[in-house]
Amino acid sequence: MLAKKVNLPGISETKQEISPTYSMRYFTESIPKYHIPRDGMPANAAYQLIHDALHFDGRTAFDIGSFTTIWMEPEADRLIMENLGKNFIDRFEYPETAEIHQRIVNMLGHLFNAPEQDDFCGTATVGSSEAIELGLLAHKWTWKRNRIKQGKRTDNPNIIFGADAHICWDKFARYFDVEPRIIPMDKDRFCIDAKSVMERIDENTICVGAIMGTTFTGACEPVKEINDLLIQVKENKGLDIPIHVDAASAGFILPFINPQMEWDFRLPQVRSINVSGHKFGLVYPGVGWLIFKNHTDLPEDLIFYVNYLGENMPTYTLNFSRGSDMVLAQYYNLLHLGQSGYTKVMNNCINNARYLAQKLTESDIFELVNNLELPIITFRFKNNPDFTPFQLSQKLRERGWMLPAYNLPENADDMTVMRVVVRETFSRDMAETFYVDLIKAYQIFNETEKEHLRPNVSPRQGHHVT
Repeated sequence: MLAKKVNLPGISETKQEISPTYSMRYFTESIPKYHIPRDGMPANAAYQLIHDALHFDGRTAFDIGSFTTIWMEPEADRLIMENLGKNFIDRFEYPETAEIHQRIVNMLGHLFNAPEQDDFCGTATVGSSEAIELGLLAHKWTWKRNRIKQGKRTDNPNIIFGADAHICWDKFARYFDVEPRIIPMDKDRFCIDAKSVMERIDENTICVGAIMGTTFTGACEPVKEINDLLIQVKENKGLDIPIHVDAASAGFILPFINPQMEWDFRLPQVRSINVSGHKFGLVYPGVGWLIFKNHTDLPEDLIFYVNYLGENMPTYTLNFSRGSDMVLAQYYNLLHLGQSGYTKVMNNCINNARYLAQKLTESDIFELVNNLELPIITFRFKNNPDFTPFQLSQKLRERGWMLPAYNLPENADDMTVMRVVVRETFSRDMAETFYVDLIKAYQIFNETEKEHLRPNVSPRQGHHVT
């Protein structure tokens, strides 16, 4: 998040200060908002001031469009608290943490079905955005290295991905000077397909991006079809174009609820995969993972060997210092839940999603936009009422629900949808309560229901709100 300088002369003095309700107990003057205070304050006062201010944030449990994990077990919380001050980069000082990182990378490499003959490698990241940029950077470097060997130009690389991709794909293209060849949506197709990929491929294509669980609709793109196409391109034109799979959402779901689905390293052209630990990996923000199918997919030129505090270690990240806590929390989940535990959690999520989706379709008010391959429900109005999904979303805020409403990308941007991400903490009872509140909010806007919903207590008889 980019913060800007506040123009203090342009605002009143009262708006430059914090005046807490309990200030008379601890302070003799107001607290500046945008300068460090001259004097400190008692710890309990600082805590209470921030605690009270955060009441204006929404409740995380009601943020039903969010993918991020909001709850872990007390044992995981304790493990996190015990390791908050441990810098992940200090592997010489914390060798067991480094060993745990190694174990997790191996667990994920096997989870994503890396062939036995391939020496996969990988790294923890602060999230999938960093993992994606690192993965794509490696593919750009490989393309560049191969072009140099062939005596060809390296000044016009391009990358192919859909308009449904996360913003970090656009960031990569801009930050690392790669032409983005973006496949637009249309009203009948909300993700990329092999034909649209084929139309954009040339000898300067460094990679094709495929998303398993798009943030717009939750759709899974046809990785196998794209893989088969790229094999044909390789055989006919000699172009070896890799696939990077963005499995930020699906990477911890599909291996457990649909293990037969081929989207991972079983496919020859899939060379790298990212996954978010802090989504359905069930870890707090922020941790992500990047796995390369083979160590040769990560050019040696990109690996830095840093002599830091006594050890010469390889590193491939965009940042340096970071906490160890969420890496350890990921290991906790993998050990505690195991394959059977993750399978149980993900099946519960998908079953709750299907329950809510069925309620929505049976209402005859809404219709689904996606087919629920993942526990992500994207829906829209079945008809066109005189109000918008944005207004409906805003009305639901009165009950605390944060339901995202948004337009789809270009070529389908006349369609406004709403999204519910059914996380582990979204229970069947919670789904029922949300559905009731959603229907009530809809009815309030619906002209035919206004009289029905009018309070039957006259203001002359007293206020009906308790």
